[in-house]
Amino acid sequence: MAAILRGGPAPGWATERLSDRLAATLIRQIDSGALQPGDRLPTEAQLCARHGVSRSVVREAVQRIKSRGLLLSRQGSGVYVAAPPMHQALAFDPDVLESMHAVVQVVELRRVLEGEIAALAAERSTRVQQAALKRALRAMDAAVAAGRDGVDEDMAFHRAIGEATGNPQFSRLLAFLEQYLREAMRVTKGNEARREDFMRQVREEHRALVAAIEARDPGRARLAAVGHLRNAEARLVEGGVIHGDGAPPPRRARAAR
Repeated sequence: MAAILRGGPAPGWATERLSDRLAATLIRQIDSGALQPGDRLPTEAQLCARHGVSRSVVREAVQRIKSRGLLLSRQGSGVYVAAPPMHQALAFDPDVLESMHAVVQVVELRRVLEGEIAALAAERSTRVQQAALKRALRAMDAAVAAGRDGVDEDMAFHRAIGEATGNPQFSRLLAFLEQYLREAMRVTKGNEARREDFMRQVREEHRALVAAIEARDPGRARLAAVGHLRNAEARLVEGGVIHGDGAPPPRRARAAR
């Protein structure tokens, strides 16, 4: 991907950095033995008060640590420190969490993966899974209508496609990537919310992807998934958020800032 973000932090970047720092603090406590396997993590409210952060920051930090296999949830009981993993958890260079440009590179990785995931979903999805995709579409529309950014709903939609492959490894991989993709998706959603034509394009692309999966057309589903992610990047360029091949953003986009 030959795309470079314009200078300055993206909207919400400070929140992401807070969750990074909280995750790093908790991981150090686990690594040092201050939190032992089997210990119950403090509640969200306790972590908020102790570290002076919001519940959303706590949730993102905990989810990030869960993706490394260091924490596990027990229904109705809370979050606990997991036993040490037998194998090294998947991890990217820490710089991914420090640079939006690096996050965009991870989005490129997602584009490569999700084309094949969509093709497999078209081949294997059940009627129940297809119904779940339609519910995910409605949830995204409802989030936009309610004035929310729709990031959680969009993430859930793409997770549902992974689940429709019948291969749980895809769902786990996408869940792991979310910690790197969430901030980039906030930027994308913020850009799209500024223009009705962008929002209409996104809705049409999502529906085309679900239609291809329902039609059990792997080739069409692959093209729809890859095209959706390429178009998301193109909208960022047109909106003046990033520019391609090192060229400056269009004059009109710069004036709109």
